[in-house]
Amino acid sequence: MTSPDLTHLAALLSTPSGGRPLVLGSTSRYRRELLERLRLPFEVMSPDVDETPRPGEAPAALADRLALAKARAVAAQCPEAVVIGSDQVADLDGAPLGKPGTHERAVAQLQRMRGRTVVFQTAVAVVCVASGYEAVDRAAVQVRFRTLTDAEIERYLQAEQPYDCAGSAKSEGLGIALLEAIDSDDPTALVGLPLIRTCRLLRAAGVRI
Repeated sequence: MTSPDLTHLAALLSTPSGGRPLVLGSTSRYRRELLERLRLPFEVMSPDVDETPRPGEAPAALADRLALAKARAVAAQCPEAVVIGSDQVADLDGAPLGKPGTHERAVAQLQRMRGRTVVFQTAVAVVCVASGYEAVDRAAVQVRFRTLTDAEIERYLQAEQPYDCAGSAKSEGLGIALLEAIDSDDPTALVGLPLIRTCRLLRAAGVRI
């Protein structure tokens, strides 16, 4: 886990708004870019969390557990801060699909998903040790994939290289061409952070947005 900029956190704590410092417990640049939309000052820390699924753990339960674990891990280092943790798990017929990491695994994932509906479970947790606040929420995004050919899969992967993305498809980029439909009540959830739910939890934690 990286060390927080304590001077900056102290400065945030003493802002005229009187709000607590806000920390995003994530190394994902996608989540950082999404949180920047709220125009709130925040720090970024890397949570030290084992993301290995437990035996028989459902994708939704895994996403919830990891989002909360990430927020708690960072909150333990910054007890005065309001900490956001998030995690996304692709759910295909009840089985979790994680980040492929390699080209070969991405090919296999997309071959399994073509012509199918995959549910991307995106959880967000907000924790503040000082106030005793802790909550988690989750957006389930149903994504229907086109019946992709092997050639289409290969062209996409060569162009996008989405090996750090759960399910191997970046809807915010060229991955949108792989899809037939997206169904969600929280539009940014598929990218990695459900901002409607995040705002709701932050307001409950006392953050003014």
